Amino acid sequence: MKAIITGASSGIGKDMARYLGTLGYDLVLVARREERLKELKKELKTKVEIVPLDLGKKESCYELYEKYQREQIDIFINNAGFGLFGDFLETDLDRELEMIGVNVIALHILTKLFVQKMDKQKFGYILNVCSSAGFLAGPRLSTYYATKNYALKLTMAIYHELKRRKSNVVISALCPGPVDTEFNKVAQGKFKIAGASSEYVAKYAIDKLLQKKLFIIPKLSVKLAIFASRFTPYKALLSITDKIQYRKNR
Repeated sequence: MKAIITGASSGIGKDMARYLGTLGYDLVLVARREERLKELKKELKTKVEIVPLDLGKKESCYELYEKYQREQIDIFINNAGFGLFGDFLETDLDRELEMIGVNVIALHILTKLFVQKMDKQKFGYILNVCSSAGFLAGPRLSTYYATKNYALKLTMAIYHELKRRKSNVVISALCPGPVDTEFNKVAQGKFKIAGASSEYVAKYAIDKLLQKKLFIIPKLSVKLAIFASRFTPYKALLSITDKIQYRKNR
């Protein structure tokens, strides 16, 4: 059994690698930071391949696919991504476009290529890390929320198409709320509500993926919040979302 994990050098991706290793999966770890991948490899007991790539570059996505297109891949996890706190009028455009490149374009390319590959091999699991942000609009994190809406809605549509085709390929959307990772540091902001542990989210996500769940939402409080959002006026939701996240140094 073999699994590919993008964004595997830290946070949820790193803990997913650890958990899949305990389940006996050989691993392909993908991230920009090669040294961190090497450190993680030393921990793991199964066979591990390191692929240092910047998935913000489209050619890197194709390179990853071409490297493994002839191998059976049982699980593919689209975990690479990042956010950027700040009002839309003030945030850096180049950084936002970089985010769209990773969170949307890379996810789209890799989902497309690996779902086609898995359909041909008649088996496989794809997990897209979408975030509970995919159900909402997010003042102070506007571009990030928009990218996660794209990831979530794409995953939902593919799920239905695969089901209609009676395919043995499974695709799931991981939609946690805040998680204790490097997200806040990279995004230059923080949430006012406590995050779930990365280890818990990673294990919960893998277990539910293997149970073929579409929506994977680790915490009950997040499930309830998403459910309540269906009955809350959009303007009220925007105000609530705005108040639970803020930019550093403001």
